[in-house]
Formats: sequence, structure tokens, C-alpha cells
Amino acid sequence: MNPVKGNFIAGEWAGSASGRTAERRNPADEREVVGEAPDSTADDARAAVGAVSDGYREWARRSPEARARALEQAADIMERGADQLAVELVREEGKTLSEARMEATRTPANLRFYAGEALRLAGQTFQPAGEGLVFSSREPVGVVVAITPWNFPLNIAARKLGPALAAGNGVVFKPSEVTPLMGQRLVEALLEGGVPAGALALVQGGAEAGAALVDDERVGAVTFTGSYLVGSAIHRAAGPAKRCQLEMGGKNAVVVLDDADLDQAADIIDRGAFGLSGQACTGTSRVIVHDAVHEELLKRLLERARRRRLGNGLDDGVDFGPLATRGQLEKVHRYLEKAIADGGRLQSGDEPLPDALAVGYFARPAIFTDVESSSRLAQQEVFGPVLSMHRASSFEEAVEIANHSEYGLSAGIVTGSLERALRFAREVEAGVVKVNQPTTGVAINAPFGGIKHSSSQTYKEQAGDTMMKFYTIDKTVYIGT
Repeated sequence: MNPVKGNFIAGEWAGSASGRTAERRNPADEREVVGEAPDSTADDARAAVGAVSDGYREWARRSPEARARALEQAADIMERGADQLAVELVREEGKTLSEARMEATRTPANLRFYAGEALRLAGQTFQPAGEGLVFSSREPVGVVVAITPWNFPLNIAARKLGPALAAGNGVVFKPSEVTPLMGQRLVEALLEGGVPAGALALVQGGAEAGAALVDDERVGAVTFTGSYLVGSAIHRAAGPAKRCQLEMGGKNAVVVLDDADLDQAADIIDRGAFGLSGQACTGTSRVIVHDAVHEELLKRLLERARRRRLGNGLDDGVDFGPLATRGQLEKVHRYLEKAIADGGRLQSGDEPLPDALAVGYFARPAIFTDVESSSRLAQQEVFGPVLSMHRASSFEEAVEIANHSEYGLSAGIVTGSLERALRFAREVEAGVVKVNQPTTGVAINAPFGGIKHSSSQTYKEQAGDTMMKFYTIDKTVYIGT
């Protein structure tokens, strides 16, 4: 069993005040318990907020250089432990080892990026109407609550804790209950790197703890990545006094035009739809393809889907791991049934699994054709390896189908025409647009976020000129003679 220590509150590792715990089992083999973490209560959440509210100011008073150095040192620690971290991530979340290594190396890079942001915080001076001086300064918001998902338990968490700490805030961090050890590993690195115990708390557990954190009046900002349903509830509960940064779901489309290189298109779609076993908010879930190339593209996609090797992510040659939880597996099965009931044709994904995989949460890559753009499969986020294909007779129709969604996170086009690519970028309703690239994967130094139900759009996450503004308050100072 992995060493999950518990909550970290007021400088101490401890269980929940209630004594409740929750097991985490290996998604590739549910017979193996990989950890047991506190199932925290509202009392635990309030204690964490109180401890950080009382203790973060010493961290805020440190120089930007000192805060940057602590984040750099935490990055060093994570880099040295990346191999072990990747193995633990596979066992806890279900990624393949190559996917886990990518996350384990990207996370310290995130921390280094935000360490640099600590040095770039600056105010402005203004010419007053009369004598004196007018200037602005940027100060920390105070207590930031960070609530993160299980699909990128290190990377997304670093994108929230990194800038919050760089700006001098205190952070109460609630990772997903699915990945408690990964949350702990990030906190351990930050503490060892030099972030003081008063500026950081870790609260393990589920909805009860999360709701209490959001509701606490001592909290200045909430940053969340997860579903639209939960994000909407957070927005309502937070009220006008708290800042909210909400990154939510996606129903991401790739348009394939009749001039596309179909082998390139198939590779792009296969990677975007079935990488990470389909469990990415930017993952490709819809393909809108010109009638003239529909059958040839389908043939290529089926070949690639059937070549995927399912299994434990630690086994050699495996490129498709399990879903993260039994609940996710059952959800995927429900959507397969819904899609068939709505008239979709299942082209792959119903082949029986080997007996050896029956102990885990495995689902084959599924591809549907003849899917109506208004159907449940085309409109609702599955968050699994399920792809729907839609026909279009023109560029205009393809864009119309792509925009027929409540979500607007990522969208892609495969084409040989620069003119149509740029027109697509203008007309598609998405915060991230990819041309001849998978819908997944974003640059560390570029803004990230969606529109419509995918994001609150109040501030961009990851990078850009608004990122650090979320974690700081502008104060304008007037000095007379």
C-alpha cells in the first residue's frame, strides 16, 4: 500500500477528525489496494482554511526571489523523483508509463515557469492632476482554494498552486479523492523546497470537504478544474465576494476536409481521442468529416483503434490503460447503450476483453458512425474512449456541426488549405484551436481555457497576461506632498 499520510493542516500530517477513510484501488487490478486516505469533513476543511488564513502572511512578506527559489527547489525535488513518481501515478490513476513520465516531467517545468512569474509581478505609476504621486501595487488575494481533477493530478495542480504561491498567497489544496497520493507528493515537494507550513494545507476527500472550502468566507479565490455540473455549483456557492476560475468540460470536434492527408488525420484523431484512454478535457470526442473522404478515414481510424494494446500501464508494449474508476467504466457502458438506442452504429469497441483484463476497469476504443449531431453521444461529455463520426457536405456545414455544442474548449481542423484553416480559427466556437494537430496538448507558456460551458472565462489558466491577475489584488496608492 502506498504511504498516504493524510491531511496536512497547521504543519501536521493527520487523518480526518471524523476518522473516516476511503480506499483507492489500482484501476488495472482492483484487487490491489494502493492507498487509503482521509475522507475529510467540513470541520477538516474549515480547520485548513483557518490555519492558512492565520499563517500565510509570513510567506507573502518574503521577497519575490525567495518565493521563486522555493518553487525552483520544489521542481528540483520532483525531477529527482520523477521515475518513482511515474510508477506511483500509473498504479493510482491508470495511465500508461509513458503518459505518466510525461506528466512527471511536465510538472516541475510548470513550477519553474511560475517561479519566473514571481519575479515579474509589478505595479504602475501614474501622472496625477496635481502634486504628489499615484502608483498601483499588486498584492496577494489571501487564501486560495485549489480543487483539481484526477486525470492530470500533478500537472493541473501545479498550474494552480504554482502561480498562487508565486504571488504570495496561502493555498488550501483539495486533490481528487481518486488520486490522493499524487496530491500529497506535490505538497511534500513544495514543503521540502521551502514553502512554509503556514502557507499550504492539503485536504483529502470528496464533495463534503470541497463544498465547505468554497463556502468559507475567509477564502479569497477558488480555482477549479472538473465538470460543468460541479463548476456551476461552485460558482453559485462562492458568491460575488470570491474570485472563481473555472475550467470545465469539453465536447471537442475535429473537422476533416476533403483535401486532408487522411493518414495524418487518422493519427491526429487517434491520439486526441484515445490517448489517456479518452480521459482528457481536451480529448477528441467528435469527428466531422467531408462526405467524400468519410469511408477512407473510417477505415484508417478502425485500423488504429484495433491496434491499441490494452493492459496495465506498467507492462511493456501497453499503450492504452484502464479507466480511472469503476464509475467511469460504467458511465462509458451507459453511453454506448444510449448511442445505439439513438440510432448510432458501433463500428468498434464491442469486442470481448481477455479474461486477464476483467480485474480492471478496461474499455476498448469505441467508434460510432451515423450519429445525429443532436444526440446524447454528440452533446454530452463522456470522458472516455468513445468517438462519434458525423458527415458534412461542405466547410460551412462542418463548422455549423462543430459549433452545435454547449461546450467550447478545444477544436481542430485537418486541411491542406491555409485559407480554410484561418477561416475555421475565426468561426469555430472554442478557446483552443488546433490546425493539423491533436485537440490535446497545449504549450506551457500559452493561455489555456474554453468558452460557453467549458470555462467561466473570468481569467485564463496556465499562462497569458491575465493569469497572475487572478492571484493578485490591484491596490492604487495616492501620496500627497
